[in-house]
Amino acid sequence: MAEVQLEKLYKSYRNDAGAETAVVKGIDLTIKDHEFMVLVGPSGCGKSTTLRMIAGLEEITGGTISIGGRTVNDIAPKDRDIAMVFQNYALYPHMTVADNMAFGLKLRKTPKAEIDSRVKAVAEQLGLQELLHRKPGQLSGGQRQRVALGRAIVREPQVFLMDEPLSNLDAKLRVQTRAELIKLHRRLNVTTVYVT
Repeated sequence: MAEVQLEKLYKSYRNDAGAETAVVKGIDLTIKDHEFMVLVGPSGCGKSTTLRMIAGLEEITGGTISIGGRTVNDIAPKDRDIAMVFQNYALYPHMTVADNMAFGLKLRKTPKAEIDSRVKAVAEQLGLQELLHRKPGQLSGGQRQRVALGRAIVREPQVFLMDEPLSNLDAKLRVQTRAELIKLHRRLNVTTVYVT
């Protein structure tokens, strides 16, 4: 697990005329090891951009990002030991639930026995064991969200980044899934940054 530290984090974009627009203006923030931090704000205030900078998916304009005491400004996303859950689930439609969950581990050349063991254990935690052979198109929105969470969990990262992961669910399912996320965080005890 790891502490995440943002120091004077700044992001701006230039338009075609060369004018600069600042979208993240000098954030100083420490997310302690094992903490569940929620970034809340109106649309367009820079929450998702901040999360994407932590993940390495968005280049920073200025400042420093550290994960576990290591500056990651110039580290590729795959080498930051983070896992991200997106608003749109980002599941591969041609793969089964099991293959979607195992995908990141296969890319890292994790031994097959370990992949199978981790996928099975996480599927049981999330109530997905009966769905492992199905494809995303055969699942409900809530089930797809659990698969996306499962894919992040099997990686056993130092940090979870969640970008509005419940926004595509109906109100009742959103409340239920939010409660499940809190229980899951208590059980896994992984530093988490959640944007909503």
